[in-house]
Amino acid sequence: MLEQGIPGETYNIGGGAERENIEILNLLCDILDDRLNRKGNNCSRSLICFVADRPGHDRRYAIDASKIQTQLGWKPGHTFEKALEETVDWYLNNIDWVDSVRSGEYRRWLELNYQGR
Repeated sequence: MLEQGIPGETYNIGGGAERENIEILNLLCDILDDRLNRKGNNCSRSLICFVADRPGHDRRYAIDASKIQTQLGWKPGHTFEKALEETVDWYLNNIDWVDSVRSGEYRRWLELNYQGR
C-alpha cells in the first residue's frame, strides 16, 4: 500500500476465509487440544457455553478485500487455518507475556517505557 497504493484510498486486508464465529471457536479448541494433547472429557469444546444472544450481536464477520487484490495484487500469505495455528503457537510459546497481560503487569512496563511520548 505504501509503495503502490493511491494516497487517501482505503484498502481492506482480508483472507477471503469467511467463517461463522462457532466454526472459529471450534477450530481454536481443536488446535489447542492438539498442541496440549487433550482428549476425551478434557477437550476444549466441552468448555463452550452458549448464552442468550445480544441484540445486534454478529454471528460472523466478513470484509471485502477485492480492491487490494485487484488494484495492488495483494493476496494472503497463509490459509486461515495455518495463520490461526501460528497465532495459537505464538501465544503458547509466549505464556510469560500472556500472564503479564492477564495480571496487568504489561501496563506498568508501558507506563515506564512510554511516558510522555
